[in-house]
Amino acid sequence: MKPVPSVPLAMQTYPETEMRQRATHFFDLMQQRHSTRDFADKPVPLEVIQKCLETAGRAPSGANQQPWHFVVVTDPTIKHKIRLAAEEEERTFYAERASEEWLEALAPLGTDADKSFIDWAGCLIVIFAQSYGLADTGGHIKHYYVQESVGIATGFLIAALHNAGLACLTHTPSPMGFLGEILQRPKNERAYINLVVGYPAEDAQVPAHAFHKKSLEQFVTIL
Repeated sequence: MKPVPSVPLAMQTYPETEMRQRATHFFDLMQQRHSTRDFADKPVPLEVIQKCLETAGRAPSGANQQPWHFVVVTDPTIKHKIRLAAEEEERTFYAERASEEWLEALAPLGTDADKSFIDWAGCLIVIFAQSYGLADTGGHIKHYYVQESVGIATGFLIAALHNAGLACLTHTPSPMGFLGEILQRPKNERAYINLVVGYPAEDAQVPAHAFHKKSLEQFVTIL
């Protein structure tokens, strides 16, 4: 590999016993994470959201280009505007776009075109994928592995939010072009996920189907 400027890796390692303890503790924490549509009508601490976003920004990305942009929406008027636009698309999705097979897959989750949770949740974090970067000179900078990179950053963010005690829902209306229009994002960005974030309502529910996870043996092969 060609030598490049570098700095020492600052990473702590642990004895195997502590490694197992830490891995188990993190699994126990993440095992409690579930998407919910029941949010408390309560503001979320912006400094917590910002720190979780800093964590997302540490995710690996193709050529370290970090091809993402996160828009945090707390303004009730903008949230409601997004809700109305999302519901319009979702009504068309459930009535026309979705195949019977797709609707059958969604049925155990009880989803429909009602997106009132957008109004109630403390904030939205709309995640945009940048198909290319913008140079200071006005030219385009090609980005690599955009979808993979943004997906990893989103995973970091969801884990960080759960660790902080906030619930979230990955909302992906199809199509999502209205998000870029409402939030006035540039042409090189495409909405990836509308992450609905907030405190769970006291009586928050999770579809029983969401607890049906594959066992380790079903999704892992060790050679």
